[in-house]
Amino acid sequence: MKELHVKSLLPVRLDKYLMDQYPALGLGRLNKALRENKIKLNGKKQPLSTRVQNGDTIRLFLSDDQLESRPTPAAVFVYEDDDIIIANKPAGLTVDGGDADTLVKRVQAKLAAEGKPTHAVLCHRLDTGTSGLVLLAKNNAAEAFLTEAIKKREIEKRYLCVTFGRPNPPAALLRDYLLKDSERGIVRITDTTAGGAKEVITGYETLAVSGRLALLEVELVTGRTHQIRAHLAHIGCPILGDSKYGNNAANRELRLKYQALCAWELKFPAKISDERFTHLTGRVFHAEKPWYCQQVEDGMLK
Repeated sequence: MKELHVKSLLPVRLDKYLMDQYPALGLGRLNKALRENKIKLNGKKQPLSTRVQNGDTIRLFLSDDQLESRPTPAAVFVYEDDDIIIANKPAGLTVDGGDADTLVKRVQAKLAAEGKPTHAVLCHRLDTGTSGLVLLAKNNAAEAFLTEAIKKREIEKRYLCVTFGRPNPPAALLRDYLLKDSERGIVRITDTTAGGAKEVITGYETLAVSGRLALLEVELVTGRTHQIRAHLAHIGCPILGDSKYGNNAANRELRLKYQALCAWELKFPAKISDERFTHLTGRVFHAEKPWYCQQVEDGMLK
């Protein structure tokens, strides 16, 4: 147990104070500790948004290892059969490329450790800062099936996210056009097809609100680069933690390193003609809900 006696001339958020004292602590680890009743402010459990001030006492029922070592995110298999893998990618991990550590390399390492063939091909992508479900094919037949189903929009994708700002109306189907700016590495939402802009369709529903924030379930109808992030920013509700399209002042205040966006649900079509994959008919798979969902629902992140 660690006991801290706050020395601060101005009130400061509990989470910010703790992460300043222990840089290895992230919001995910702090929220888990709070849920497990391992953080006490003046003898009581308090939200991480509580302002602490000079003279307050904080007790942390955490080990030195938890306070000083940074957690290493792991890719988890949500589903696996002879043909496909559904992996849950942590935020901050690239899906593939030249990095030493990528989702594909972790998947291959796991397969090798289990004595299985290591062939695993990505069938779609997630931004590095986005967490959640990713489809991988273990053979050519599976790659063809998944790629075609995604292209035809037969596999439904739903996301959970927290926005800085409450969307009005609380639920809607957004239809606009997206234009890539390759030089700047961003996209722009427009209401015309000028410049080769492509149609984007994004549905959303507000699940909860807390202060300035809203928790949304988002349906990705089309699947363009940065679509959800840019589309929600376009209506004045950028995703919290998003450094490209978001409110950086709010991101710094609330100490989010990555965008609060999770590819939460994958739903396979109700009818599959290829007999090899009929066992997936109507199947629905979920990632574990990120910590920030409960924080918004409980009014502790706002």
